[in-house]
Amino acid sequence: MKPSNKIGILIDGYRVGLQQGLHLAKEAGAAGVQFFVGDGELSPENLTASARAKLRGDIGALGLEISALCVWLGGEGYRHRETNPGKLELSRRVIELAKELGTDIVTTHIGVIPYDPESEIYAAMAEACNEISLFAESMDAYMAIETGPTTAYHLKSFLSGIAGKGIAVNYDPANLIMVTGDDPVRGVHELKAYIVHTHAKDGIRYMAVDAREIYTTPGYEFQEGGKIREMVRAREVYRETPLGEGHVRFPEYLRALADIGYKGYLTIEREGGDNPEEDIRQAVRFLQASR
Repeated sequence: MKPSNKIGILIDGYRVGLQQGLHLAKEAGAAGVQFFVGDGELSPENLTASARAKLRGDIGALGLEISALCVWLGGEGYRHRETNPGKLELSRRVIELAKELGTDIVTTHIGVIPYDPESEIYAAMAEACNEISLFAESMDAYMAIETGPTTAYHLKSFLSGIAGKGIAVNYDPANLIMVTGDDPVRGVHELKAYIVHTHAKDGIRYMAVDAREIYTTPGYEFQEGGKIREMVRAREVYRETPLGEGHVRFPEYLRALADIGYKGYLTIEREGGDNPEEDIRQAVRFLQASR
């Protein structure tokens, strides 16, 4: 059984700006788009009512819809109580913006979740997620945590303790492979109750490292005097690839999504590569052939 999901594109991957990215996504054959908001011209405070209406109109005029918005909270996410008030305020404003623009989903990274549930950082993350979950639920929306910094099993364990129904999962199979070495097919079944959006991405893992070497983590003492961190930056620890060229077993992965009844978007995310426009076109064709 193959999925018939709509195909989306995270247009920041084009690296050409919002308006040109929208047109490229349309030309590539996407049904929907995702893009980053939260700062600059696309921050909630800078997007006036008329600017929001124009943005929604521009997207609709191209026959597109928004699959989700994306907000970056910094690599540490919700890990620190002292910075969480500002990040939670931003999260609330972005959820409100998402609803106004016509989507119920905002995706983000919340940081590396400690394995010790008694730790201060774990508690800070849980408190923040409880708060934003209840707010999102009140808006009939989701704050969807992107997979990657921890295994699917551990993320499920964390989510099971969160109040409300507003916290969900943005499932990125490549992140699971590249960062934790997890099996993204098994992970779909682990997290099936939480998946509301996915990133179609592929990648290869060369070596195992602590996830904190990959995601910015203030206070963490990097291994080997920062050597591992430099290897991460040099793409010697993992490498993102075009779809079908990495270690994500896409036929099995897409069947798993179909098996759990997932009907949301397969949104292409391309962060690397020298020719993202062609890579994204190829990814659309790859997913179309897989449906």
